[in-house]
Amino acid sequence: MNKNIIWISGILGSVLVASLVAFAGSLDGMKIAGVPVFLGCALFAFLVQWVAYVPAFIFQTEKYFDLLGSMTYLALAVTILFLTGLEPGSIVISVMVIIWAVRLGSFLFIRVQQAGYDSRFRTIKPDFLQFLMTWTMQGLWVFLTFSAGLAAMTSGREHPIDAFVATGCVLWLTGFLIEVIADRQKTDFRKIEGNKDRFISTGLWAKSRHPNYFGEILLWTGIAVAAFPVLEGWQYVTLVSPLFVFLLLTKVSGVRMLEHQAKRKWGREPEFSDYCERTPMLVLNPFLKSMKS
Repeated sequence: MNKNIIWISGILGSVLVASLVAFAGSLDGMKIAGVPVFLGCALFAFLVQWVAYVPAFIFQTEKYFDLLGSMTYLALAVTILFLTGLEPGSIVISVMVIIWAVRLGSFLFIRVQQAGYDSRFRTIKPDFLQFLMTWTMQGLWVFLTFSAGLAAMTSGREHPIDAFVATGCVLWLTGFLIEVIADRQKTDFRKIEGNKDRFISTGLWAKSRHPNYFGEILLWTGIAVAAFPVLEGWQYVTLVSPLFVFLLLTKVSGVRMLEHQAKRKWGREPEFSDYCERTPMLVLNPFLKSMKS
C-alpha cells in the first residue's frame, strides 16, 4: 500500500474516531450558545496541534511536540473547569490532570532539550503527511485520553466527592507515583557513564519492563473512575479512555517501539533474555527482585 494512503488514512481515522466520541459525549452535556462544550473540547485539541504543526514542519523541529500536547491538556482542564462551574468532583479531576500534565510535559521537554532531538521523529519530520498524521494523532491522544474527565466536567450535573472520586484519586496517585519514580530511576541510571548503552533492571524496572507506562494507564483509569458517577447515556462511551491509553502504549507506540529497539540492541545477550523471561512486560510484579544491569 502507498505510504501516503496510510498517512491520510491515519489522519482521517483519527478525526473520525474523535468525531464519534465527541458526538456521543455531547448528547447529554452542557451547551454554550447552542454548541456542545464537549464537542468544543475536541475541536480545540485538534486545532492546537494543526496550528503548531505548521512551524514545526517549516523549521523541521519536534522539540516542542510533547510539551504542546501536555499544554493542551492543561488548557482544557483549566478552561473547562471555570467555564462549566466549580463542582467538587470536577475540581479534583482538573487538579489531577493539571499536575500530571505539568510534570510529564516539563519532564519530556527537558529530556528532548538535553538530547537535542527525539529519535522517534528522525524519519517522520521530512515527510509532510506522516508528520501531519503524527500531530493529528496527538490531538486524538489528548481528546480521547481526557474524554471521560471532560465528559464529567461538561455534564452540567452535580459532582460531589464520593466513593468513586476517592477511589479514582487513590488509583491516580498510585499510577502517578509509579510513573514519576520509574522516570526518575531511569534518568538517574542513564546519568552513569557506563550505563548509557545498557538496559535498566533495577528499582521498579526489576518488577516491570515498562513501569512508567503501567503507571500512566493506572492514573487515567483513576480519572475515568472519578468521572463515572456523573456520566449518563452515550457519555459512557468516553470510558474508553483508559482502554485507549492501554492500546496506544502497547500496540502503537511506547511499549511496542521500545521492545523492538531493546531486542534489536540486546536480544543476543543472555542477561537481557533472562530479564525479559522473568519480568512482566507491563504490570508490576512486586515480588520480583532486582538483577544486575
